[in-house]
Amino acid sequence: MSGFETIIYEKRDETGFVTLNRPQSLNVYNLKMRDELYQVLGAIKDDPELKVAIFKGAGDRAFCAGADLTEFLTAPSPIIARQVRWERDVWGLFLSINKPLIAALHGYVLGSGIEIALCCDIRIASEDTQFGVPEMGLGIIPAAGGSQTLPRVMGKAHALEMLLTGRRVKAEEAYRLKLVNQVVRRVDLIPAAEKMANKIKSYDPIAVSYAKQAINHGLDLRLEQGLAYEASLGIRLLKSLVEN
Repeated sequence: MSGFETIIYEKRDETGFVTLNRPQSLNVYNLKMRDELYQVLGAIKDDPELKVAIFKGAGDRAFCAGADLTEFLTAPSPIIARQVRWERDVWGLFLSINKPLIAALHGYVLGSGIEIALCCDIRIASEDTQFGVPEMGLGIIPAAGGSQTLPRVMGKAHALEMLLTGRRVKAEEAYRLKLVNQVVRRVDLIPAAEKMANKIKSYDPIAVSYAKQAINHGLDLRLEQGLAYEASLGIRLLKSLVEN
């Protein structure tokens, strides 16, 4: 896929590389990026050759410093808003992808940036990364799932503190709070993400997909239901192995 204005999408050796590409504006998420990201996510989901995807930001200063509020706070009519939400539900599409998604984070990861990162399964941050949810200072609340994904990752109390105070969290603290899986030197960021992707790709893709589904869907179930769901996936996996 090519011809995008705000995103670079590449595929190499069964790995998709998604680069948020508005470095002149700190890779701020705007309507064009939303539409192009929707196309890319659909390609990742539907591509049978792709086993894992890495998300990163262009430039030296930010993964993504939030949303372009001059666009997103310009309210369309309710009918158009519902239609656009239905047609381009980026966040729902993110969460529907059963392939592992890795976020390689650096610089500012704010607002929509942290929400994109939280839609990924594994987050690796360079030492210069700063996380923040600045919506309170703007008189709004997260609009892309931040109030739901953040507490699921780092716990209710820490999520509320970030949301209600707007406090920035640096990489080492983010690691302690379980917001990221690893903190590495900036020069090692993409190699670390690729190393993890290569490890994941070495396993059976169906087993990897089922493992992701077991955790993501199972967390929304009671324990006994989660155990039953895990067992059903295990049976399906064994059947597929026998058939092949």
